[in-house]
Amino acid sequence: MDKFKIGDFVMALDDDLQGQIIRILKGKCTLLSDDGFEVVYGVNELVLDRSKSESLDFSGDFSALASQNTEFKKQPKQRTSIKKEKKVPPMEVDLHIHKLVKNQKGMTNYDMLTIQLDTAKRQLEFAISKRIPKMVFIHGVGQGVLRSELEYLFRKYDGIRYEDGDYKKYGVGALAVYILQNY
Repeated sequence: MDKFKIGDFVMALDDDLQGQIIRILKGKCTLLSDDGFEVVYGVNELVLDRSKSESLDFSGDFSALASQNTEFKKQPKQRTSIKKEKKVPPMEVDLHIHKLVKNQKGMTNYDMLTIQLDTAKRQLEFAISKRIPKMVFIHGVGQGVLRSELEYLFRKYDGIRYEDGDYKKYGVGALAVYILQNY
């Protein structure tokens, strides 16, 4: 009471693969895929393709099939849609001081700048360790002190390239940082 026999056309349940059974051994079926490759699946991983299956009366392995001069019908390839790689948005780090601390009352400009630069350095090192290819530091528009300090910080790292952020999205208040993976 076998579920399949040699010559049956089957489809894999969890893969986009179909083919004809050429060998059955110990609950495993060897398929000749439509692409011409031999692939092994468990009997429970396959389902009969009734639209293509023919009843062939023989048993044994593939050599028995070949000795009967039975030709495999080459099935036309089915077009599968290729999923486009999703464009991952860059990691954004907002360095506006009100985003970093609850209350900036009593803080000097030096204190605020130190917190902003420490955050930028910590986030940059995190991105490098996690191999994140692009990040955007939002520094805002002001007198340019934070921006120039960020540029100084980025120049200390090898394998870092930076440029102005996307003007449409951030205006002139952001720097895009690219972390080169092969340096």
